[in-house]
Amino acid sequence: MATILSVSGSPSASSRTARLLRHLDERLIAQGHEVVPLDVRTLPAEALLGADFAHPAIVRATALFEQADGVVIGTPVYKAAYSGLLKSLLDLLPQYALAGKTVLPLATGGSTAHVLAIDYALRPVLASMGPAHITPGWFTLDKDITVGEDGTLTVAPGSAEALAQVTDQFSAALGGRTTLLAAAG
Repeated sequence: MATILSVSGSPSASSRTARLLRHLDERLIAQGHEVVPLDVRTLPAEALLGADFAHPAIVRATALFEQADGVVIGTPVYKAAYSGLLKSLLDLLPQYALAGKTVLPLATGGSTAHVLAIDYALRPVLASMGPAHITPGWFTLDKDITVGEDGTLTVAPGSAEALAQVTDQFSAALGGRTTLLAAAG
């Protein structure tokens, strides 16, 4: 199966976006894919903000993009756009870092006023990086993502169903088995 890089562009250590991505990673793993998580917030700020292309952490992150067949990009929405942290990483990647890859864009936010951020802010940047295919993405409201005291993640039923659908479409585009978790929903 495919190797998938799952990128969280959230600056928060307790990010709903990152937790949601890790939740979807489990679904992709169950469908036979290898998933490699990357939380951009763990990369050195001085390398990101100083545009240090040669920094070992940036070189490693670039290699992860090169090795991936598919990339899931998740970001919180701030001021109707994807996070500046994610932008700082994307700016350091080679122009065609997504060439030949299948990409799934995901976003989280506090208001439906930001639902178009994927299509009007994130998708054009991703498209400029040469992917073979950008699958339909999904915007999830923060209120639809609940983290229990034990760390378990619960997604509201309507959002969970939509996320499963876009994740399965992404998996299918990569040649994954999308029926494994259909009954588990």
